[in-house]
Amino acid sequence: MLRKWSAGLLFCCLPARAVIIDRIAVVVDKHVIKTSDIERDLRSTQFLNRDLLDLSADAKRKSAERLIDQTVIREEIEKGAYSRASTTDVEGMWKKLLADRSGGSNARLREELAKYGLTEEQLRTQLQWQLDVLKFIDQRFRPGVLVSDDQIKSYYDQHTAELKKQFPQITTYAGLEPKIRASLEGERLNQNFDQWIADARKRARVEYRQGAFQ
Repeated sequence: MLRKWSAGLLFCCLPARAVIIDRIAVVVDKHVIKTSDIERDLRSTQFLNRDLLDLSADAKRKSAERLIDQTVIREEIEKGAYSRASTTDVEGMWKKLLADRSGGSNARLREELAKYGLTEEQLRTQLQWQLDVLKFIDQRFRPGVLVSDDQIKSYYDQHTAELKKQFPQITTYAGLEPKIRASLEGERLNQNFDQWIADARKRARVEYRQGAFQ
């Protein structure tokens, strides 16, 4: 049974007074998404996408939808005991980000993060989660992906001109076959995941607290 949250607020007690520091924004089954979760998601997502910081009500609602999906995914990961991304994988992604965003300078990256109100720890947590999701999708849905040789050949015949423009250095079907296969498998993988998350969202009990999106 869904727990009833009477006030929808989380409190932190300080000497002589209580200060409201967070609010419940969404309840997904038994899981709570707080306003701080939404704001952190917005800051980290916009930083990684190089977008201007936007904490508007519309942006918060879009973030809440992403976090509902993530809550459903996290529950499935925990229930299915899927493996997580390794520390090596996370560190590799961090090094690429560091080189791309700050030329390898930790101090410069911290300056960029500060503009978005983020810490290194928060960003690393976000990168870990992104890799965990990719690993989950691969483990959960790739076994059901099957692309036949006939489908690859059909795609090649229908998109020959486009493929030659995209890969001018590859002149044979044999050379293009692995790239076509990978592309079609990626499409099927995404389709399987999208269908699963849509079905899982329908089964989940979601309660929005509209006052949290102001």
